[in-house]
Amino acid sequence: MAHRTLRRLLASAAPLAIAAVALTAGVSAHAAPLDVEKEQLKLGFIKLTDMAPLAIAVEKGFFEDEGLSVTLEPQANWKVLLDRVISGELDGAHMLAGQPLGATIGFGTKAHIVTAFSMDLNGNGITLSNDVWRKMKANVPTGADGKPVHPIKADALKPVIAQYKAEGKPFNMGMVFPVSTHNYELRYWLASGGINPGFYSPTDVSGQIGADALLSVTPPPQMPATLEAGTIYGYSVGEPWNQQAVVKGIGVPVITDTEIWKNNPEKVFGVTDDWAKKNPKTHLAVVKALIRAAQWLDEDNNANRAEAVKILAKSEYVGADAKVIANSMTGTFEYEKGDKRDVPDFNVFFRYNATYPFYSDAVWYLTQMRRWGQIAEAKPDAWYDETARKVYKPDIYLQAAKLLVEEGKSKETDFPWKSDGYKPVDTGFIDGIPYDGHKPNDYLAKQPIGLKGDQKVEGGQVVGG
Repeated sequence: MAHRTLRRLLASAAPLAIAAVALTAGVSAHAAPLDVEKEQLKLGFIKLTDMAPLAIAVEKGFFEDEGLSVTLEPQANWKVLLDRVISGELDGAHMLAGQPLGATIGFGTKAHIVTAFSMDLNGNGITLSNDVWRKMKANVPTGADGKPVHPIKADALKPVIAQYKAEGKPFNMGMVFPVSTHNYELRYWLASGGINPGFYSPTDVSGQIGADALLSVTPPPQMPATLEAGTIYGYSVGEPWNQQAVVKGIGVPVITDTEIWKNNPEKVFGVTDDWAKKNPKTHLAVVKALIRAAQWLDEDNNANRAEAVKILAKSEYVGADAKVIANSMTGTFEYEKGDKRDVPDFNVFFRYNATYPFYSDAVWYLTQMRRWGQIAEAKPDAWYDETARKVYKPDIYLQAAKLLVEEGKSKETDFPWKSDGYKPVDTGFIDGIPYDGHKPNDYLAKQPIGLKGDQKVEGGQVVGG
């Protein structure tokens, strides 16, 4: 590899020759790649726009700058992706933020997965069929322009679900995976409108115990076709699959996740704990490249997004029409056809410390696992903190950031060096309930629907107090 050859040249050359070789190669003299343990990497992803940092790190040569030769490989679904990381067929992958946590605590597949890089904020939406939207719209207030007032709350959907129930029709909705942001955001939105999205139990992992709306798994690219077929009445998914429903005229995205939880963490880059321990320099190099990719995606007020759209539209990445990807990736979002609004933060990759793996983000996901019964028994606050620290690795992230600052590739002011890993109390939720990551049980106690205290699900019923 060119970088390995360059390092040998640098090691044996005189100081003046070193500078000459470095300049010729387009690399600063003090920025030689880390002596990585593994140069050839295969990384997995799902065809969603938020895999962008991986694609950009390849296309812009950021991986190559770190001495890495990276192959990106799309995966059939999130389970296959996780299984292949665990088996070692993939070195790492674009993952749902809940996947490393779910695997580490043993919900579903059991394996210790870690993340040192958060890939993005926001990026999801909830789409309903045209028929459901027509019925729901009657309950949605309109502004002076005659258009629906956003955010649209699930309160407007509640009477529609009641009507379906009275007619003996189960209200089926799709989400991408049991530990996905999409599952928890859909549940959060429904519950905030008084709609019970159902519980999990150790003997029933359908997540539909006591549910008013029945949520089940549908792979992201299949969402629009499943909606069109009438198998589901709505879904929660990342882009471009909400905008695809608009373009095809089969559904209406009624709310984005930034309206449910402002600047919520969405995907992470995950590897097994064993892989991270065996390949610490390689891991650091990957994180460095991904930070640079995230910077590029957000720099100059999103000036690079049009180019990013063209890259993501390639068949080897997302493979959707560039116009569909651009609908949300370039600072707008189209709800009802013709109702395109400015949503500059629909996709955030670097600003607001988007790439830093905050413990408080991990704790929020764990609270939702507990809230809906994926964590069957009550846990003390300390358990949430300990689990977050097992999985999220801000120390590795800050090592990578320090190197980038020293190399002149990042600004020191771009990183939260003094953070304890917890964000301030967050009031950016649609129901107005404040979230303090230091007090997960207090947060759960404030939720009107969901397990709290010592409650658990037994025999299809919530028991305990």
